[in-house]
Amino acid sequence: MGLTKQYLRYGPAALFGLVASARGNAAFVALRGERGRCVAVPACEHVFVWDTRKGEKVLILKGLKQEVSCLCPSPDGLHLAVGYEDGSIRVFSLLSGEANVTFNGHKAAVTALKYDQLGGRLVSGSKDTDVIVWDVINESGLYRLKGHKDAVTQVLFLKEKNLLVTSGKDTLVKWWDLDTQHCFKTLVGHRTEVWGLALVSEEKRLITGTADSELRVWDITYIQEVKDPDEPESKKSKGSSLGAEDDTGEDETLELDECPEERLLKCSKVGSIMREGRDRIVTLATDRTGKILACHGTDAVLEVFSVLSEEEVQKKLEKKMKKAKQKAKQKSVEEPEGSGELSLQEEIQRVTNIRASAKIKSFDLILSPKGELKIVLLLQNNIIESYNLNLSAQVPQAVRTSKITIGGHRSDVRTLAFSSDNIAILSAAAESVKIWNRSTLQCIRTMECEYALCSLFVPGDRQVIIGTKTGKLQLYDLASGSLMETLAAHDGAVWSIALSPDQRGFVTGGADKCVKFWEFELVKDESSIQKRLSLKQVRILQLDEDVLCVRYSPNQKLLAVSLLDCTVKIFYTDTLKFFLSLYGHKLLVLCMDISYDGALIATGSADRNVKIWGLDFGDCHRSLFAHDDSVMYLQFVAKSHLFFTAGKDNKIKQWDADKFEHIQTLEGHHQEVWCLALSPNGDYVVSASHDKSLRLWERTREPLVLEEEREMRREAEYEEIVAKEEQPVVAGETQGEMGLAGKKTIETIKAAERIMEAIELYREEMAKLKEHKAICKAAGKEVPLPVNPILHAYGNITPSAYVLEVFKKVKSSELEESLLVLPFSYVPDLLRLFSEHIHLGSEVELLCRALLFLLKIHFGQITSNHMLVTVIENLKKTTICRVSEARVPEGKGELRKLEDNQKKNKERNLVALWVPRNLSKFLKIRFTRVLS
Repeated sequence: MGLTKQYLRYGPAALFGLVASARGNAAFVALRGERGRCVAVPACEHVFVWDTRKGEKVLILKGLKQEVSCLCPSPDGLHLAVGYEDGSIRVFSLLSGEANVTFNGHKAAVTALKYDQLGGRLVSGSKDTDVIVWDVINESGLYRLKGHKDAVTQVLFLKEKNLLVTSGKDTLVKWWDLDTQHCFKTLVGHRTEVWGLALVSEEKRLITGTADSELRVWDITYIQEVKDPDEPESKKSKGSSLGAEDDTGEDETLELDECPEERLLKCSKVGSIMREGRDRIVTLATDRTGKILACHGTDAVLEVFSVLSEEEVQKKLEKKMKKAKQKAKQKSVEEPEGSGELSLQEEIQRVTNIRASAKIKSFDLILSPKGELKIVLLLQNNIIESYNLNLSAQVPQAVRTSKITIGGHRSDVRTLAFSSDNIAILSAAAESVKIWNRSTLQCIRTMECEYALCSLFVPGDRQVIIGTKTGKLQLYDLASGSLMETLAAHDGAVWSIALSPDQRGFVTGGADKCVKFWEFELVKDESSIQKRLSLKQVRILQLDEDVLCVRYSPNQKLLAVSLLDCTVKIFYTDTLKFFLSLYGHKLLVLCMDISYDGALIATGSADRNVKIWGLDFGDCHRSLFAHDDSVMYLQFVAKSHLFFTAGKDNKIKQWDADKFEHIQTLEGHHQEVWCLALSPNGDYVVSASHDKSLRLWERTREPLVLEEEREMRREAEYEEIVAKEEQPVVAGETQGEMGLAGKKTIETIKAAERIMEAIELYREEMAKLKEHKAICKAAGKEVPLPVNPILHAYGNITPSAYVLEVFKKVKSSELEESLLVLPFSYVPDLLRLFSEHIHLGSEVELLCRALLFLLKIHFGQITSNHMLVTVIENLKKTTICRVSEARVPEGKGELRKLEDNQKKNKERNLVALWVPRNLSKFLKIRFTRVLS
C-alpha cells in the first residue's frame, strides 16, 4: 500500500468585526437583575449580549451552524429563546450562557417567538406557515397549528385568556382557541401582508401594521364579559364607546367566523392611525406595560406613540366635556352631540419621531418606573444605538446615550491583508481601514478612507497602501493612524495590487487598461526634518482590456495579468514582452495566484471553475468545478502547492494543486465571501463576507484523511435528505388545523434506533435467561449465567432497567417523533416493560406520556391484538393508581405554599399540582376506549 499524503485540518478560531447581524431582532435582557442596560442581538450563528453603557460585549451565546433569525427573552429574565434559519429553537440560560432546551419542529426559518405571561409556554411562527406551541418546562412540543397560507410574521399570547393571535404574509390575522386548538376567527380586512401586531389598552385593542402607511385599530370585545349578569351596564358600554370612530377608509372589514357561535370574542375595526412613513411596517411593538407603541418602516425613522389608559381617557373626556359646556354657555347654544367621545388620534397620541444614523432593522423598548423610555435600535450598517426619551417633558426629545461601532465596519469588507509577522490583520471597506490584533481580535487602529478594493502592508509593517474605487492610492502611517499621501494612480478603479518579491516596489492594475509599476522612495517633508515614505511610478504597461488582477512570480521574472476578455496574459517583468496567454475560462477571471516555486498558476473565475496551469508552457493541468457560484478569491499556502478559494456560495475550500483533490470545506459564513488572506507562515486564514463578519481560521495539529472527509460529506448529504423527507402520517389524525409539534430529524431516527437496539438486547437476554433456566433444571444445579458487557457497563442492571435507561436518555422534545418511527413489532414489548416499571413506580410521568402516545398512534393494532388485553388491563390499574399517588394533595395550604415560592419555580409547581389530575382523568377515558 502506498503512502498517503498527510494534510492538517483548518478549524474555526474566532468571529470578529461584527456588532450585530441585521437578520434578527434586538431585545433587552436582564443581566445581574438590571433591565434596560444589556441588549441581546443576533451575530450570525451566535447571540451577543452588549452592555450599552460601557460598549462592551459581556456574554456570547454560542450557536451551531445556522444563522439566528429571531430572539425572545423570557418574562422572568433568566432565559432567552433563539430561533434559527433551519427552524430549530434553542433556549439559553442567561446565567450560565448554555443552551438548556432544543426544539425541532419547523421546516423553515423561525420568524416570530413569544412567551406566555408565566413563561411556561413558548409559541413560534415560521416561514413554513405553521405555528407551534411548546411546553418549556416539560421540554416538549404541545401542538402545531395550521391555517396560514404564507409566512407567519407575528404571534401574541393573550395574558388573561387562553387565546393566541397570529398574523401572516397571507394578509390574514387569525385568532386561536388554545383549549380546543382551532382557529375560531379570521380577520380579512387587510389588502396587503400583515407585518406586525400589537395588543394595547389592557388587550381590548388590536393594532395591525401592513404594507401601507396605516396602523389599523380593532376593538376586542370578550363575549363572556358582556354576558356576565353581575357586570354593571356602564362597564359593558365603556369598551364600545372608547374611540368609536367610524371607519371611513376604503377597505371594508370582513370577518370569517370558522366557529359558528361567537362564544369567545368580537373584533371590529374602529379606525386608523396614519404613519409618516410611506413604506411597509418592518417592526411594530409595545413595551411590557402596553403604554408605549412604536413602529418603523424600511427607513431610518422610529415613530413613537403613547396609548392612554382608561383613567387617562376618562380624565381627558371630563376636561373635554367641561370645555364644551363652557363654550355652550358662552354662545348660549346646545352642547354638540359628538363631544362625549374621544377620537382615536386623541387616545393614541404621537410622542415623537427618532431619526437614526442609518436604516433601522429592529428595536426594543423599556419604560422605567420613573417614566423614562429606553430604546435600543439595531441598524443595517452594523451599529447598535441607544436612546432615552423623557415622556414627562413638555416636548419629549430623544437623546442618544450610546452608539456601539468600534467592533466592525459599516459596509462589506472588500480587501484583507496580513502583516509579515503574522500578528496584524488589515481590513478595508467603503468607509474605513481597520487594523486588528490577531491574538486579541481587538481593533487597534481605525482610519477613514475612500471605497477600498485592494490593500497591502508596506515592508516593515509600519505603513499600509489602499487602492480605491476612484483610482487613487492612499498611503497610511499606522503609528499615527494618519493619511500620509494620496496619489491619483488610475483613471478607473484600482482592482488589484501586488508587492514585488524584492520588496522594493509594487504593481497595480486598474479599469483604465493599464498596469503601473511603483517604487518606494524616501522624500524630505517640508514640515519635518526627517524623511518620509512616498511612492514613485516608474513604468506603465498599456493593454487592450481592463485589468482585473495582477500577480508577480516569486523570482520576479514574470507578471500575470487577468483581463476583461476572460484571459490571463503572462509578461516578462524586465522587458514587458508578452510570454503566454492562458485562455479557457468562459467568464471573467476574478482572482489568481502563483505558487512559491513559480511552477504553477491557479486562476479562479466567475464561471465557478478553478484552472491549474503550468507556468513553463502555459498548459492547463486540470480544471476543477470549485464553487456553486463565482470564485471571488484564490491564494496559495506558503511553501506548498495547497491553495484556498472563496466563493459567492458562502464557502471557503482548500485544494491540492498536485493531486487536484478537494481537501476541506470551511463553512461558517452565511452570505457571499468577498475575500480572504493567508498569513505568511500559512497557519491562519482570515475571510470577509457580505454578512459583515470577519472569521479567523487556524491550522490545527489534527491530521485530515481524505476518505474520512468524503464520508463525513456523504453523511451530511444523507442528513439533509432525511430532513427534507415527508413527515410520517399519524393513524387517525385528520389533516386539519392541528398536528404534532415535532418533526423527523436525524436525531429522532438515531433515538428510535437506540430504543430498538435496547429492546433487541432485552429479547436476547430474556431468551438466554429462559435457556439458562432449562440448563440448570436439566443439570440439577446452578450454572453461572454469562453477563452481557453492556449491562455490566451500566452496573449489572437488568435488561428491562437498561431499556428504561435508554428511554430516559431520549430528549423530551424528540420523544414523540422517535416513537412515531418505531415499528409496531417493538410496541408489545414496550407496553409490557411500561407495565412493569409503572408498577414499580419509576419514571411514571415519562412512561405515561410515551404510553398515551403509543395508544394514540397504534390504537387499531393494539385493540385488535388479543395477546395485549391482559397487558392493557394491568396498565389501566397500575397507571391510574400510580398517577393518583404522584399527584400533590389538594388543599389551601398547598396553594399558599405555591404562592410563597419563587417566581421561576411557580409554573413547575403548578404543573405538578394540576397536570397529574387531568392525566388520570384522561387515562380512564383512554383505557375505557381501548378495552371496549
